[in-house]
Amino acid sequence: CFWFSTSPWLYKYDLHEEGKNAINAPMLLSGTDIHPEDTLLEENAERLMLDPTSRENLKFKDLLKVLIDWINSELEEERIIVKDLEEDCYDGQVLQKLFEKLSGRKLNVAEVTQSEIGQKQKLQTVLEAVNDLLRPHGWTIEWSVDSIHSKNLVAIVYLLVALAMHFQAPIRLPEHVSVQVVVVKVRNPSTVGMHTYMCKRDAFDTLLDHAPDKLNVVKTSLITFVNKHLNKLNLEVTELESQFADGVYLILLMGLLEDYFVPLYNFFLTPESFEQKVHNVAFAFELMQDGGLKKPKARPEDVVNLNLKSTLRVLYNLFTNYKNTE
Repeated sequence: CFWFSTSPWLYKYDLHEEGKNAINAPMLLSGTDIHPEDTLLEENAERLMLDPTSRENLKFKDLLKVLIDWINSELEEERIIVKDLEEDCYDGQVLQKLFEKLSGRKLNVAEVTQSEIGQKQKLQTVLEAVNDLLRPHGWTIEWSVDSIHSKNLVAIVYLLVALAMHFQAPIRLPEHVSVQVVVVKVRNPSTVGMHTYMCKRDAFDTLLDHAPDKLNVVKTSLITFVNKHLNKLNLEVTELESQFADGVYLILLMGLLEDYFVPLYNFFLTPESFEQKVHNVAFAFELMQDGGLKKPKARPEDVVNLNLKSTLRVLYNLFTNYKNTE
């Protein structure tokens, strides 16, 4: 998240100066309770825990409610009712049914298992299927059998959000959700270290949090930049998140900025499916890297899913590199 001044130079200064100190800065956490089971780790092992204060974060609570309502809606025919993500998802039963419903694929697992070994075996099968589906689309796997079975809420939420976005769930996920996680690390059997990190936070999040009123200025400034070039093809952008979501304008923009023609057979000029749009955005990202730009932090799926922050990140990257291009 970030804010934007009408002056490109002021924008660059403010973005880096105000946001750089907030990017993934580790800090010592004080006053956090450690449960006995969280210290029962092997030497040099780590365990992530959600900082208790983050549980009261209104956006995070809203995210949990949206995910719970979505699961209950999907599994209504199974007569499954989820009330608590940690308690209801750790054994793999709900995750199995949810994946089968979304993918239309039946998994070869026992329907009901009470033993820890059986639960972990089920989770292994479910997560392997999930990972095989999501990894080719650029998802970073932020969950594991152990983290889910140990009722790690951060891992469970990561997994559910990934499934919701991949299958284009008819829900609206709240944006700009951030939490703190506590990293418990056993350096030796008698020493437990703790640190907390801001999850997935960077200067964009910080600046938009502090100046959300600047969002329209951000949009206007970037629209002016892209239209300066797209107008050469008699194209005009008025809505950033929607008009760049299929990747076509991104591809054409890269051709204009780098002064070359992109063959139409390399992309879908009128994409209809989610996969075709993802292909287009991913291809645009390849063109950016061919032009010497760093790989965009955003994922193609995020841009296609109308994630404004991801779209702004991509366009700002182009702006900083091509702002003097005529």
